Amino acid sequence: MTTRYGTPIEPRNFQRSWQTRCEKAGVRPITVHDARRTCATLLADLDVHPRVAMQVLRHARFSVTMEIYTQVSSKATREALKRLGDSLGI
Repeated sequence: MTTRYGTPIEPRNFQRSWQTRCEKAGVRPITVHDARRTCATLLADLDVHPRVAMQVLRHARFSVTMEIYTQVSSKATREALKRLGDSLGI
């Protein structure tokens, strides 16, 4: 990210801006990394194609998106197991 003048944003200034945005949104402050993980997980839960999620998160490698950022929710796990059971006639 850059400033409006195209210069790099100082990490401390970015963190301060992030905290301010969390407060304005009325959400519990989390790290930017945690917000990216949440985004990746929500996209997976919405069945967004992994390549699209990779593009949204601006990752260069597919494995980073799928192995590091994306977590499978309990709801998605239960749904997958239900579909598996249905396909097996259980």
